[in-house]
Amino acid sequence: MMISKRFVLSCGVLAFAALSGFAQAQVVGPAPTATSIRQDGPFAISSQTVAGQGFGGATVYSPNTIGQYPYIVFCPGFTARQNSITTMARRLATWGFVVATIDTNSVFDFPDSRGTQMAAALRAVAAITTGPAAGKVNRAANKRGVTGHSMGGGGTLNALQNDRTLLAGFGFAPFNVDTNFGALVNQAAAIAGGQNDNVAPTAQHATPFFNVISPDNPSLLCIEAAEDHFFVSENPPDQPSSLYQIAWFKVFLANDERFRPFLVNQTGCSSFRSARL
Repeated sequence: MMISKRFVLSCGVLAFAALSGFAQAQVVGPAPTATSIRQDGPFAISSQTVAGQGFGGATVYSPNTIGQYPYIVFCPGFTARQNSITTMARRLATWGFVVATIDTNSVFDFPDSRGTQMAAALRAVAAITTGPAAGKVNRAANKRGVTGHSMGGGGTLNALQNDRTLLAGFGFAPFNVDTNFGALVNQAAAIAGGQNDNVAPTAQHATPFFNVISPDNPSLLCIEAAEDHFFVSENPPDQPSSLYQIAWFKVFLANDERFRPFLVNQTGCSSFRSARL
């Protein structure tokens, strides 16, 4: 049987795409500006609830515009519930993502459990067949992301460590007794901490976590000037946190290179470090 050169070339291209860490770009919406990226994005959104299946339940925010979007699970911190992260989650969804804020099985769950519950929530979001998010979830393995605050931020790092197909995560004021995150492979991991955080001091948590992430991975660390542990729930527009979160997932899940220029030292960071950006 003869096999054409065109067929062989096509198979080679498909194989390369399958092995590549990031898929084809999903450029949607207008180009960001220094002003617009600190505000809500161009997509009107709707919400729906999802029953817990291995986690405590979720609210899912999705763009109203027809299309398929990367999806992200957002986990709150110790003793906290979804309402502590709603503002950031809704804003992230307006930039072209399906975002699920979750409650954990217990508000006292530790980071490793939160990482496991985030994985369960990702599966639940992928299975949505009714409501505003139906048909809008891009179920490709490389279109899933995780993010969280405090022990949810620590759980974000656990989730990345436990599932090497997850390409991107963002931990805010992460708290975790585990620091073994150096084995992340081809995964984009970002961290933001508060300079005045007395709950998860950056010298004991955010900075050591960043230090053990392999320099071969895309990574970012911003220590926000004069902020305490709860800057995520406060989230005023002059903080860089939301900006970085939006740009991080637009680059590493949606592969929208228009957002990469914002992954630099922004006003509001008392210190900033990055690798492979």
